[in-house]
Order: sequence, then C-alpha cells, then structure tokens
Amino acid sequence: MGRNRFAFLLAATLMAMGAAADAADLAITGARVVPSPQDEAIEDAVVLVSDGRITAVGRAAEVVVPAGTRQLDARGKVVLAGFWNSHVHLLGPAYRNAGRLPAGQLEATLREQYGRWGFTTIFDLASAPGDALALMRRIGAGEVRGPRVLSTGSPFFPQGGTPVYARDLDLAADGVDPEVADADAGRNRARTQLDQGLHGVKLFTGAIVGGTEGVRLMDASVARAIGKVARDRGQPVFAHATDAGGLVVALQAGVDVLAHATPAAGPWSAPTVSRLVREEMALVPTLAMFEIEIRREHVPEAVVRRFVGAAQSQGSMLQAAGGSVLFGTDAGYIDQYDTSRELQLLAGAGMGWRQLLATLTTTPARVFGEDGERGRVAPGLVADLVALDLDPARGAQAFADVAWTVRAGEVIYRKP
Repeated sequence: MGRNRFAFLLAATLMAMGAAADAADLAITGARVVPSPQDEAIEDAVVLVSDGRITAVGRAAEVVVPAGTRQLDARGKVVLAGFWNSHVHLLGPAYRNAGRLPAGQLEATLREQYGRWGFTTIFDLASAPGDALALMRRIGAGEVRGPRVLSTGSPFFPQGGTPVYARDLDLAADGVDPEVADADAGRNRARTQLDQGLHGVKLFTGAIVGGTEGVRLMDASVARAIGKVARDRGQPVFAHATDAGGLVVALQAGVDVLAHATPAAGPWSAPTVSRLVREEMALVPTLAMFEIEIRREHVPEAVVRRFVGAAQSQGSMLQAAGGSVLFGTDAGYIDQYDTSRELQLLAGAGMGWRQLLATLTTTPARVFGEDGERGRVAPGLVADLVALDLDPARGAQAFADVAWTVRAGEVIYRKP
C-alpha cells in the first residue's frame, strides 16, 4: 500500500531465504510461463532456480540448463507465480499445539489443505495463541515443509462482543482474552502479540453477538489505538466489519484490509467505493463462505443469491474503481479448502482470468509490501511457483487444477 511498505515482511523474507539455502538447484522445462497478469505467455520456457530464487526465465533456446541440474518436466502445463490465500484460520485439532505435533502430520495437513491448491503463502487471520507462531518457526527452520505462514494471532473483539460463532473456537486459550476493555488494554495486547513475531492485527469492528442487539461495534477510539500500534510498526490492520456500521469504524481506524465483504450492508454506494480506494483499503470477498453460511439458515435460494450477489457487487465495484481485491477463502473456519467455488463466484462477479491471477499473486504481494520479492515469475524473486494442468485463459476452474506447487525452490505438493 502507498502509506505502508510493511517492514514486518523483511523478517519473513529472511526466514524464507534461510529455509531455501539448502534447496537443490532446479530447472522447470517445457512450460508455458505467464510471468504476471500483465505479461504475455512465454512458450516452451525454462525457469532456473538457485538457492530458492529464480535466476533465469526465458525460452528454451535462450536459457542454458547447467549440467546436473534437477529438472521438472512441465510440458503441457502453465507455470505461474505462487498463490496467496489472504484469509485462512489455523484452527482445530490439526494445528492445536503445533509445536509438538509430528512434522509429518503437519506436512500432510498443509499439503492437503493448501499446497494442493497452489498456495505458497497463507495469512492466518485468527487462531489459538501460540499455534501459528509454532508452525511458522518449524517451517522457517526447515523442520516442516509447507507454505509460508503469516499470522495476526488472537483477534480483537469489542468488550462483551465475542461473536456467537467464535465462542467454541478456543481463541481464549493460554490466558488471552480476545475481548478488549479499552484503548490501553488494546494497545498493550497489540504490542505483546507483535513482539512475539506476529504479522499484524485483526479487529472485529462489527461482531455478530445475536439477540436483539445483532451486531456490536468496536469503539472507534479503541480500534484506532490498536491499529496505530500496528501501523507504527509497518504492519497491516485487518477488519471484520460485518455491516455498514462496522465498515465506518474500520475506516475511522485506518484499516488496511477488509477480511470480508459486507453483504448485510447491500451494494456499496459510489462514494463508499471511492473512499475505500482513496484510503487504500483492500478487500478479501470470501464469497463461498457467505454462500455456505447463509445456506445453513435454510433460507430460500433467492435469498442466498441476493446476499452473495451483494458481496460480488462490492468486489466488482471496488476492482472497477481501481481498488485492491485479494483472494481468500476463510478456510479453517469453514471446512472447505477446495478453491473451485470461490473462483467460480469471483468469475461470476465479472473477473477475467488475468484479474483472478492478480488477486492470487501481484495484488497481495503489493498490498503486503512484497512486490519486489514475490508475485511474479522473474529473475531475482523468491521461487514460489505453481504449475497448472489447464490453461487459466479457458476458465477460472483451471486455477484449482494444480499439478505441483513450489515454495522457495522446494516442491511442497505434487499431484498423485
């Protein structure tokens, strides 16, 4: 984002470089490479990787593969930059006490939930205290293979505003109370969590509490205080806004990323969209999550379509106005890791394949201050790569047909 370069990612980058230092040299050959959403494909291409970084990209006639280099035959495949999932949750038994779980068990979980769908970076937007940190450390040390993990750790709820659906999620473990009593308490916990090595904060500026109240808003002064701690350290501020009131608080707090669309507010007005663009507030629509959740209420299908349609409209309007849309699934909260439906709904909102590719690659790299490190297939960048069996120009579903996923030069998923 223009106002932040997010210095927190320097540490993450160094960690990734360290993990890749022992990776064998690699040559991906025979691929159709699409370097970025703006670039035309390079046919019969070679991508050379050394020490976890891309050293050369070009046609086979132009790039010499050094003798003895390990090769991945990518004939018939389309190679893209590694995907980002900008909204997940490391929740449940699969990640609880991640510091002590067997490495092979964690690898298998990460491979099935994220590597299989092309993700080389995932952003955890609320998990039990300590679990994400333990997983990050084990991946960074090379003990566990998987996507790079960024995390906001425990979320910040309004006082008395734990959402009805979060009361059984174990987010208050290890003595951490996610509810924030006042600005000082919020500032202190934000400092503590960021000191531990987490990568931002997540505010519930609008929390669904049910009953006659419905949605409880976070006090704007508390939201601003917490957000300022993160911004002063160059780290992102996420918000779960829920409705129009929560969106107002998010804007007052200077939030960087809306973790969800706000379909309860209906389609956004043109002035609202203009302000979001002006404030450089990105959006993770999470359309499939809304579809799943609203259907649990056993409402007529027309209501489902109208609700999800409002979320689609918000993402479409923001992107058309020059705003930033990020791909995210809310996986871990919902038990759906297959990205197919999210891709279909985004395409149904009018996003072409190049726009979808941007939500997965260049846009998150830019929003989180890493466009000089990730998001494209180019020399000097980290070798986070995805090979698809289908051409994404033929349909959104191709992005879910992953042949293999490479993080920092190491294969973390290969289709059986």
